[in-house]
Amino acid sequence: MDFDIVGADAIREGSATDAYFERTETTLRHVGKNPHVVAEVTADQFPDGEYELLAGVKDAAALLEGRDVDVDAIPEGRLFDGGPVMRIEGSYLDFARLETALLGFLSHASGVATAALDVRRAAPDSRVLSFGARHVHPSVAAMVERSALVGGLDGISHVAAGDILGREASGTMPHALLICFGRGNQEEAWTAFDEAVDESVPRVALCDTYSDETDEVLRAVETLGDDLDSVRLDTTSSRRGDFRHIIREVQWTLAAEGHEDVDVFVSGGLGPADLRHLRDAADGFGVGGYVSNADPVDFALDIVEIDGEPTAKRGKLAGVKEVYRTADGGHHVALAGTDAPDDAERLLEPLLRDGELVADGFDIDAAAARAADDADACGYGAR
Repeated sequence: MDFDIVGADAIREGSATDAYFERTETTLRHVGKNPHVVAEVTADQFPDGEYELLAGVKDAAALLEGRDVDVDAIPEGRLFDGGPVMRIEGSYLDFARLETALLGFLSHASGVATAALDVRRAAPDSRVLSFGARHVHPSVAAMVERSALVGGLDGISHVAAGDILGREASGTMPHALLICFGRGNQEEAWTAFDEAVDESVPRVALCDTYSDETDEVLRAVETLGDDLDSVRLDTTSSRRGDFRHIIREVQWTLAAEGHEDVDVFVSGGLGPADLRHLRDAADGFGVGGYVSNADPVDFALDIVEIDGEPTAKRGKLAGVKEVYRTADGGHHVALAGTDAPDDAERLLEPLLRDGELVADGFDIDAAAARAADDADACGYGAR
C-alpha cells in the first residue's frame, strides 16, 4: 500500500492544484483569452510591525523554472512586513495552475522559519537543535529542517532530511533505549551506547528515565567518565516541577564533583519563553513542536496589473509595487516607479528571467546570516 503523498511530478505538472484553477484554464482557453499579467504574493497589504521570515523560495523557484515568466522575490532569509514577497510577470496561463503549490511552498516554510527565528532570538548564545520532525508528515520533514536552519537553528535531527540538505543529523539516545535495558540498568545502556556508536557522535547521556535527574547524572558521570560530553534532561513537563531549579541543581552537582566541562542539554515541549527563562542555566536546547508545528503564513497571490493596466480585486492594492528596508530597519511599500525612501534598500531581486534562474544559489548558511542581520536591523525578538 502506498503512502498518501502527492509526488514531485504532480507538483511540477500542475495537478497539485485547486480544482478551480483547472476550470479557469478551461474557460480562458475556450474563449481564447490569455492576458499578460503581473501577480504578487503578499501576506499583508501595509506594514504593521509584525515581521515574518521568508523561506521556501528555493522550491518556488524550482516550480516556476522553465516557464515563460519573469520572477522577482525577496531573498530567502529576509524579514518582510507588508507588500509583495514575490512578483510574477507573464501570460497568465503559463502559471495559473501553479498557484496552489507556490503558495504552499512559501506559506509553510515561512511559518516554520519564523518560529525558528523566534527560538534563535530567545537564546542567541545557546546551541539550539530542531527536534520537531516527528510532529509533521514525513514528506515535508526536509522542508521543516531546512526552514529551521534558515531561521538560525544549529542543527537538525531527521536523517533523511539531512541527506537531502547535506547536513548530518544530530541526536543520541531516546528514553526507549534506556527502557530496553530495564529499570535500574541505566549504566548498561550508557555503556552499550558508548561501545557501539561511532566515536564521532558526542556522548550525551539521557538522565531522567527512571529516577531523580541529579542521581542519574552522577551515575552517568561515574559510568562514562571523561568520555561524557553532555547530559540531556527531557522529563515531561507534567512531572518535572521547577525545570530551572532542576537544571541549576544538576549544574551545581556536576561542578561539585569536578565535572564542570559536562554540558547540560534540555528538551521537551520548549518554546521561546522557556528558552529565555532557561538560557543562563542550560548549555543547549532541543526544540520540537514550537517550530515544526508553526502556523503557515497566510500568503495570497493576486493579479495587480493586466495588459499594462493596474487592477486589483476589492480589498487589494492595484499596481506593481516595490518593497524597501529603510535605514532605521523599517519596511516600506511603494508603487513601482515612484521615489524610494532615502537610504533605503530594495528588497525584491531578480529570481527568474524568461524562466531561467538568475539568482545565486540557495545557500542555507547565507540565508541564516541574512536572517540574523535583518533581525538585528529590525529589532526582531529583542527581549
